[in-house]
Amino acid sequence: MVCDCGGGTVDLTTRTLLPDNQLGEITERSGDLCGSTFVDNEFFLFLSRRLGFSAMQNFKEKHYGQYQYLILSFFCPRVKFVFEGDATKFQPIELDIERICPALIEYVEEDIKEQMADEEWLLEFQYKDVKSMFDPVVEQIIRLIRNQLTASQQKCSAIFVVGGFAESPYLISRIKKSFGREIRTITLPQQPITAVLLGAVQYGLNKKVIKTRRVPLTYGIEVCPLWKDGIDPKNRKTATGRILKFAEIVQRGTESPPDRKFSEDFIPIYENQKLITFKIFATKERQAEYCDELGMKQIATLTIRLGNEELGLRRPVEFGLTFAEEEIRATAWNKITGETIETCFEYAESII
Repeated sequence: MVCDCGGGTVDLTTRTLLPDNQLGEITERSGDLCGSTFVDNEFFLFLSRRLGFSAMQNFKEKHYGQYQYLILSFFCPRVKFVFEGDATKFQPIELDIERICPALIEYVEEDIKEQMADEEWLLEFQYKDVKSMFDPVVEQIIRLIRNQLTASQQKCSAIFVVGGFAESPYLISRIKKSFGREIRTITLPQQPITAVLLGAVQYGLNKKVIKTRRVPLTYGIEVCPLWKDGIDPKNRKTATGRILKFAEIVQRGTESPPDRKFSEDFIPIYENQKLITFKIFATKERQAEYCDELGMKQIATLTIRLGNEELGLRRPVEFGLTFAEEEIRATAWNKITGETIETCFEYAESII
């Protein structure tokens, strides 16, 4: 498993090493908004509780450069990337507000200002204070890793933690404490940020290293079969005696090598029909029945001419989805005329 802990997001993927140094994807990739900047947010909230929410908000909005200095020159080197989580070794950390962020003082309310003046504008962080800044974020990362392990059908032999947040000793210690008994190797490279860049460059030079991926969502199209009495809901019956339904082309989590095409044949509804329009939908759910269900999203539309009306309904069109390296390609192929229509959309465009 690779756990990429960045500033904004944490992204996980579990791979298996195949012959010829290729990689196969074991589970669907997962992730969430729980990167290191969310620890910064907890630090901001802590200061807000001590100095006033309006004071901190005004300071951040009107003196953003000084606020960034507070984060980058004090919080990161003095707190975020040195805190280990060991209460016996922890020494209280002192923030000199007059020296680090003097512009903040003018926004503090008088009663708090008097109290802080008596303390010479020195704010002390105890062990429990710092731990409370990390725990909401770290626990979310722990849950992501646990869910990824649960989803895998194979035993995970190693967890590699990369990205900027991987430089946090507390994060690494919590991951090892949570999974050390079941995962033989939990490690991080000497330069976890550079490792991400190096991996991206190596992939760019040799994209064949990825042999299989997992389809990220369930994809399909809207179809219009005849409404069936006793089976289909009465409120979904159209004026023409039909019903609009979702026809699955490929299910979320399906293993797919690059450029694999998933396809099915479809025929027109009416004998004199001139066009077929494919409305392409995606959902996070593994199974769906209707295109208006919660979480369903239309991501593209494809229209193709039918021609040869004398053939009536016997005019099949193959609709397919091909999952390429960086995009999804939708195609409609008229098997009678030979005409092919195509459209492409990025994976990001279909994220629900």
